[in-house]
Amino acid sequence: VPLGVFWSLILGLVWLHLLEVPDPSVVPHYQAGVVAFGLSAIIELLGEPFWVLAQAHLFVRLKVIAESLSVVSKCILTVTLVILYPQWGLYIFSLAQLLYVSVLVMCYVIYFVMFLGSPEATKKSFPVARVKALLPNFVEDETFVNWKEARLTWSFFKQSFLKQILTEGERYVMTFLNVLNFGDQGVYDIVNNLGSLVARFIFSPIEESFYVFFAKVLERGKTVKDQKQDDVAMAANVLELLLKLVLLIGLTITVFGYAYSQLALDIYGGSMLSSGTGPDLLRCYSLYVLFLAVNGVTECFTFALMCKEEVDRYNFVMLALSFTFLCISYFLTHWYGSVGFILANCFNMGIRIAHSTHYIYNYFRESTHRPLTGLLPSPALLLVYISSALITAFSEVLFCCDKGWMARLIHISTGALCFAATLVTMFCTETKLIHFVRSQ
Repeated sequence: VPLGVFWSLILGLVWLHLLEVPDPSVVPHYQAGVVAFGLSAIIELLGEPFWVLAQAHLFVRLKVIAESLSVVSKCILTVTLVILYPQWGLYIFSLAQLLYVSVLVMCYVIYFVMFLGSPEATKKSFPVARVKALLPNFVEDETFVNWKEARLTWSFFKQSFLKQILTEGERYVMTFLNVLNFGDQGVYDIVNNLGSLVARFIFSPIEESFYVFFAKVLERGKTVKDQKQDDVAMAANVLELLLKLVLLIGLTITVFGYAYSQLALDIYGGSMLSSGTGPDLLRCYSLYVLFLAVNGVTECFTFALMCKEEVDRYNFVMLALSFTFLCISYFLTHWYGSVGFILANCFNMGIRIAHSTHYIYNYFRESTHRPLTGLLPSPALLLVYISSALITAFSEVLFCCDKGWMARLIHISTGALCFAATLVTMFCTETKLIHFVRSQ
């Protein structure tokens, strides 16, 4: 929290005085927005210990309810204020963000205040008895700093910092180097938010939940021979099926996203979005979703098993990759505009997937398990995907998007038939995966 306060002050001053400030007549209350978002970051940090505790003990229902309530509260307030007081500008989104983090933190605090010390917590032998134990405190018989944990924490901090650059790097290039004007940044943000819906609602929860699963089933830093073989078999089976699941979701979005990007943007935002670079951006993002899908699962397994030395080695790899990614983002944006950002992200994710799959291959090399086969869809399903891509692309040329609503309906019906054929083939060829999804 003290670090959060420090960085909020420093970066707030940077955003207000060193970077380009939008015209107040176009974007009013920008200064208040910067302050509000900095404050919301500090409030969210206050709830971090509760979030970590809930995550470590698999309180999935708590997490779902807390995030759902906070998101719904934020959306209701945003819509209400936009309709009633549109002239408030950034005040609306600042207040909504503050409400979001306040509800989120309060949900966790209220739950743990009621849970800790209760008969249910005693029955589960919960390691924390009082809320006070989650606050900073001095322990008489221990040193002020546990250096082993401090070094591990420092390793993860460096890794998180580098991952932030790799995940949000294009935004820093966009902000600090002014490679796009505010209008193009707005279109990029809209497409980015639409394209990342699947990543936020499906891939991110899978990654977070199964990181905890792999970390609990297998011991960090031990080779596959030193683990319990039943646990190795279970982890390998789950990893294989997870990879197959996210691969098929990613392939479906990539195949159908290409032919329906322009139509989706036209319905969502009219010709302002569908006539410019928007459709090309969303098409590229559909491909990027496939990379995101595979990278999420491979990295969650890799990070759950890496020891401190391996984390440190990977930090050097990420440092080089971060620098390369920022350079590629800058040059590709000059050549291809905002599409260059997404192409740079695809390159970045491809390298990270290569590293993670290499680690997984080496980890299971001395066992009989081959979880990476989950990245190989059945030939029949692959053929259906290729056919669907060709048919829907041909349909887009003929019927989309300036030939009237009847032509659009024909284009949508064509996609629906191809999607149905894909699902039927999936159910017939991937029976093991279907059973896994149903049971889990």
